[in-house]
Amino acid sequence: MNACGCDQAGLRPADEAIADLLAQVPSPPLAEWVPLGMALGKTLAEPVHALRPMPAWDNSAMDGYALRASDLPAEGGCLPLAGRIAAGDVASEVLPHGHAVRIFTGAPLPDGADSVVPQELARLEGEGVWLAPCHLGDHVRRRGEEYERGARVLEAGQHLRAPELGLLASLGIPEVAVRRRLRVGLLSSGNELREPGESLRPGQIYNANCYSLFGALRAWGVEVGDCGVLVDELSASRDALSLAASEWDVLITSGGVSVGEEDHLKQAVRDLGELHLWRLAIQPGKPFAFGHVCGTPWIGLPGNPVAALLTLLVIARPFLLAAQGRREVLPRALPVAAGFDWPKANTRRQYLRARLEGSDDGLLVVPHAHQGSAMLTGMCWAEGLAVVEAGRTLVAGETVGFLLLDSLLA
Repeated sequence: MNACGCDQAGLRPADEAIADLLAQVPSPPLAEWVPLGMALGKTLAEPVHALRPMPAWDNSAMDGYALRASDLPAEGGCLPLAGRIAAGDVASEVLPHGHAVRIFTGAPLPDGADSVVPQELARLEGEGVWLAPCHLGDHVRRRGEEYERGARVLEAGQHLRAPELGLLASLGIPEVAVRRRLRVGLLSSGNELREPGESLRPGQIYNANCYSLFGALRAWGVEVGDCGVLVDELSASRDALSLAASEWDVLITSGGVSVGEEDHLKQAVRDLGELHLWRLAIQPGKPFAFGHVCGTPWIGLPGNPVAALLTLLVIARPFLLAAQGRREVLPRALPVAAGFDWPKANTRRQYLRARLEGSDDGLLVVPHAHQGSAMLTGMCWAEGLAVVEAGRTLVAGETVGFLLLDSLLA
């Protein structure tokens, strides 16, 4: 299929483009079993069920004294001590009526005990301990309180972060089924590109996109391959794209996708598969392309450094995460008060490089002074992206959506 796929009626909304991409997500990579220590950043391939309840027994949430709440007067009082239980001990004896036992965090409650008084609300008095008033169940972690045996605790498609690894370890699981890392081949387009460290001639620039895009992809747990720069020659471009398509799950290029622009990249893609050129209603990042090269999904990003990175983060990210089998792929914008005015509505959704600053009224989102699509300094300064919808004007203090860069890079 060689149709252009352009929206001739105007600009394509970003959400529509993302939905179109998600509708064409390929099957995720095959599953593989890995040790728990190697699962960080990977995508869970199968749901995980609890092998036992958590906690496995009633235990103390505090260092203190375990007792029957009914044995303590309403105003507090003194109880004799009947022993000591530390974490790892077994509470083998029933707590005698009218007694308390010294207990430590995580230690099992003895039979008969139903409450714990923290040690800071207690004082030793001779052979006993004075305890402040308590209520039934105070500071006790009940058996199965977090989940019961057999409960589904993690879903397939879960991105495995530090908390998930800790949860899996608490279940006693030594290895998990995860998706093999998605393999993305990264290519750049432009005869003017040179590598950092090389000398520049007039009209040449360093290939910033390769490194910023590489960093974002690696942050998503993707295996990335630098497939080099496409030379400005049709047969060479076809050969490079065809080879990359045979070796990688997805191809991403930067540059050479402006609508109406004649170059060898677009023609090479047409010759090898299908090409769709979209004019997105976002700024920066209007030119965008999607298609297939020899059956391999291909994403074409704009060439300006900020536009390329931002389009990858906002438009391509959901597709790439879904292609890894991830469940949660759409970012969530935080509602924050604007610390700026936007007096003139734009036909495109604006993604302003911005950061949060404190004020007497709380946090405000403040944009960088320079919003050019080639100015990476603003992206480095920013903590996120302030989202001003198309057709909207804004006065300081009104609510605006804010996308944290840390969340977009996870």
